[in-house]
Amino acid sequence: MTAVALVALGVGIGTADAGTRAPWHSAKPTRSKPVSTAPVKASPTARASASPAQPSATPAKSSPTAPAPATATPKPGSWTPPPANATFDYQIGGVYTPPAGVTVVSRDSEAAPAAGLYNICYVNAFQAQPGAESWWTANHPELLLRDAAGKLVIDEDWDEVMLDFSTEAKRTALTGVVGGWMDRCAARGFQAVELDNLDSYTRSKGLLNQTQAIAYATSLATRAHARSLAVGQKNSAELSKANARRIGFDFAVAEECADYDECDAYTASYGDNVIVIEYSRAGFTKACSAFGSRLSIVLRDVDVTTPGNRSYVHEAC
Repeated sequence: MTAVALVALGVGIGTADAGTRAPWHSAKPTRSKPVSTAPVKASPTARASASPAQPSATPAKSSPTAPAPATATPKPGSWTPPPANATFDYQIGGVYTPPAGVTVVSRDSEAAPAAGLYNICYVNAFQAQPGAESWWTANHPELLLRDAAGKLVIDEDWDEVMLDFSTEAKRTALTGVVGGWMDRCAARGFQAVELDNLDSYTRSKGLLNQTQAIAYATSLATRAHARSLAVGQKNSAELSKANARRIGFDFAVAEECADYDECDAYTASYGDNVIVIEYSRAGFTKACSAFGSRLSIVLRDVDVTTPGNRSYVHEAC
């Protein structure tokens, strides 16, 4: 899932509803989630990755810096995961000049990267962004998951239509669509992507399974690596080390892993290449105490707001 902000179907950034333990957090292990409004879809969470074919609105908040890679552009087919134990900022709810000392930042695919930093591109890869249903229905209706009665299957936690990656042909087609978003991330100067909703199969009413999700994620990772992008596992602590490596993930972005006692599951697969986002003071303190000298850990407000907002919080170990 992911944490908050509303982005127009392919672009603009808005605000999201506040909440406790947040509506955008799914059942265990939890997580934040995207949402939008038509054309900017409102909902309790964040993030919209739009298809390159979709019209793009002007972001409500523009990047303070021009797109520029943090380091020299890697050679095709080579990539580097974010540095371990870096000062990180999670800006999927709106972009702003990163606080002093920040060297790694994650932003929505519609935002420009932060100049001079290592940039991670957020992509909602396994479900349709709220507000994007009409685009998918018009352009790729066969890639939306439907039940036996032909009704669209909705992730009720996030109010998002499920994408159908049940067959090899559909996984190939989806990789073409989502791959276009990742291509755009690479072209803009991002160094990595985080792929949200890997665990969507657990909310598919039995129509999708982990084997299919792993196959689809593997296809996406291969596409990203071909564009010299590192690939981050977003949440899904239950994914085994063997499957994580099989997919080709290079690092993890884990929301509230300290709060849920899951950080060890990620370090078992990625060592110190784990980014931890905590939304509570208790979780942050716990994460810093156990992993502060090893992992990139940040405390953010649950709505991932921008400076100037009363709820804005950013703190690193």
